[in-house]
Amino acid sequence: MFRLWLVAVAVLWAACGCAGRSARLYTEEDPLELLSSGSLKPAVINSSSAWIVQFFSSWCGHCIQYSDTWKLLAQDVKDWQDAIRVGVLDCAQEENFDVCKEFGIKFYPTFKVRYIHCYYTLCVCVCVCVCVCVCRPPLELLLTPCLCCQYFKAHSASTDRGVTYRGADREIQAVRQLMVSILQNHTELERPQHCPALEPYRSAELLPLIGQRSDHYTAILVEGPDSFMGREVILDLLQFSGVQVKRALSSELPLLDTLKITTFPSVYLLQPNGSHTHLHSPKPLRFFFSSLLRSLPGVKRSSRLDRPSYTAVGLGDKRAEPMREFNSSQVYIADLEAALHYLLRVELATHSTLEGEELKVFKDFITLVSKLYPGGGSVGRLMETLSDWLIRLPLHTIPYKAVLDLLENRVGIPGVFLGAELRWIGCQGSMAGLRGYPCSLWTLFHVLTVQYDSDQSALRNTGLEGEAAPVLQVMRRYVRTFFGCEECGRHFERAAKDSVDQVENAEQQVLWLWEQHNRVNNRLAGSLSDDPLFPKAPWPSPSLCASCHEEKNGVHVWNRNNVLHFLRRHYGAANLSQRYSVSGPADIAPRHTSSPEREAEGRAGGGWVAALGFTGVDMSLCLLLYICSGLFLMLLFFFFKVRSRRWKLRYSRLPL
Repeated sequence: MFRLWLVAVAVLWAACGCAGRSARLYTEEDPLELLSSGSLKPAVINSSSAWIVQFFSSWCGHCIQYSDTWKLLAQDVKDWQDAIRVGVLDCAQEENFDVCKEFGIKFYPTFKVRYIHCYYTLCVCVCVCVCVCVCRPPLELLLTPCLCCQYFKAHSASTDRGVTYRGADREIQAVRQLMVSILQNHTELERPQHCPALEPYRSAELLPLIGQRSDHYTAILVEGPDSFMGREVILDLLQFSGVQVKRALSSELPLLDTLKITTFPSVYLLQPNGSHTHLHSPKPLRFFFSSLLRSLPGVKRSSRLDRPSYTAVGLGDKRAEPMREFNSSQVYIADLEAALHYLLRVELATHSTLEGEELKVFKDFITLVSKLYPGGGSVGRLMETLSDWLIRLPLHTIPYKAVLDLLENRVGIPGVFLGAELRWIGCQGSMAGLRGYPCSLWTLFHVLTVQYDSDQSALRNTGLEGEAAPVLQVMRRYVRTFFGCEECGRHFERAAKDSVDQVENAEQQVLWLWEQHNRVNNRLAGSLSDDPLFPKAPWPSPSLCASCHEEKNGVHVWNRNNVLHFLRRHYGAANLSQRYSVSGPADIAPRHTSSPEREAEGRAGGGWVAALGFTGVDMSLCLLLYICSGLFLMLLFFFFKVRSRRWKLRYSRLPL
C-alpha cells in the first residue's frame, strides 16, 4: 500500500513540476500536424499516406517530458511526410473529449499509427493499473510511458478505429524504425502514393545499370541485413529529384565483387553520363549520406506546389543574368555590400523621417556596423562617416533625405562609397525573388557576431558595450523596427524573447545566431521560398565541416565546439572574398586597432578636412552656419543703419 502511495506522489510531482510549460506543448511552428476533433478523421481516414499520431494530455507529466523528443522525431522525419506524417492531438482539450473516447484512448501518451492496407493486428499490452497490483514493477518503469500505435486500413470506414500497439522503447531511433517497418509492410499496390520501394535489390537487378546513361543519379547503398540506414536514406531523399537510392544487402557477393565494396554501409554512385564511382563520406552515417546525395549537381528539392508567377518588375520566373561562379566555403564582401545597399536605400526609404525609437535603433545599427564591419574600404569609411554624423548631429528628428544625401555622397567626401547594385554572390538564387536579401542579412549579422567575438573592445564607449549580446540585441531591435517581412519579424522576436537573454558571452552569441538560422531553415524547408537549387538544410553541411556532425543513439547531433570553431573561421576576416565587390579593393583584417589608430587611418585617406578631426559633413554644416551667420549680421547692420539714419533725421528737424 505504501508503494502505491509513493507512486501516486511521484506521478503528481512529475505533472506539477512540468505544469509551467504544459499550457501548450506543440505549436504551429513545430514540424508536425496539430489535429483536433474536426480534423483527425479527414486526415487519417482514406489518406494516401501513413500516419503516426500521438494522443496526449497537456496535464500529463510524461507527455510534457516527452514533447521535446516527439518534436525532434518530427523534425528528423520531416522529409518523409509524403509517405508517413506525424501528428498530435490533445485529449485534455474539452472539444477533443469525444474523439479521444471514440478512438479508445485511455492512457497518455498514446501513439496511433494509420497503417495503409494493414490486414493483421498486434497484441495490446496490459494496462498500467494491473501491472501495479500484480507485477509490482519498479518505480522508474511506472514513470516510463509506453509507445502506443494504432493501425488503420486505407479507405477504411468511419467506424474503423484500428488496433493499438504499445512498445516500451520510446526513443527517436526506435520510433523511426517502427515507421520504416510500417511502410515496408505494404504491398506494391497498397504502398503510399509517393513512397518508393524499400525492399533490397538483387545483384541481377543492379549490375545491368552500371555504365548505362540516365537522366538522374543512382545511388546503390549496400548495408548489413539488420540495418535500417538504406531505407531511411531513401525516405530522406523522397522530396528530391535527380537522384534515386536503391539498397542492397551485404550478402549480394556478385555486386560486392564487381563494385569492390568491402565495408558497410557504403554508397556506390552511378552518374548520368554512365561513369560510376564510390561516394566518399567522411563518416558512414545516415546524415552524411543523405546530405552528400542532396548536394549533387542537378539534384534539387521537388515540389508539387506551383510557384507563383511574379509579374512585378524584376521578379520574373527566370534569371535576368547567368549565375555567377562562387565558392560556398567563402563569404563574399559583395553580399555584405548588397545587404547594406538594400537596407539603407530600399528598406529604410519607407520611413520618411527618423525620430524617437526609430532614430535610436538606426543609430545603434550604424554604430555597430561602423565598428565591426570587416571589409574596410569605401563602405567601411561610409559607415564611420554616417555614424559620426548621427552622433554629432543634435537633432531629435532626421529626414531620410538627409541620410540618402550622405549615402550618395553629394557633399563630395573622398573615399566614401556604397554601390547601388544588388549583386548577390553567395546569396544568389536560381530565380529572382529567392534567397538574396534575407540570406545576405543573415550573413551580415553572422560576420558581425564573429568580428565582435574576435575583438570585444571594438564597441567600447559606444553605449552598446554594456549588453552581453550587443550584436543580437541590435539585430533584434532592427528586425522589429525596420525589417520589411512582418511575419518573419514576429518569428524572430518570439525566438529572441524566449532565449536571447540567456546569452552571456560572445561565444554564445555566435552559436545562438547559428542555431536560430538553422531553425528558420528547418521551418522553411520545402516551402515556396525554398530555392530548389539551394535547398534549405542543416548548416554547415558535412562537406564544409565533417567534424561538426555526430550521431548519438541513431540521431544526428551537433558538436558545438567544432561548430564554433568553424563559424569563427568561415565568417572571419581571413575568409572574406573581395571578388565581385564594387567598393574597390581594401585591406581586410580583424578590427584590433584602437580608436586613435583608426582615426589616423581616416585622416590619412580623407585629406586636410579629416586631418582637422572633422568629416566632410561637419565642414559642410560649418560652412552653412558661417553663411547664415554672415547674412544675419548683414541684416542687423542694415537694420541699425536705417534705424540710426531715421533717428538723426527726426531729431535734426526739432525747433531750436
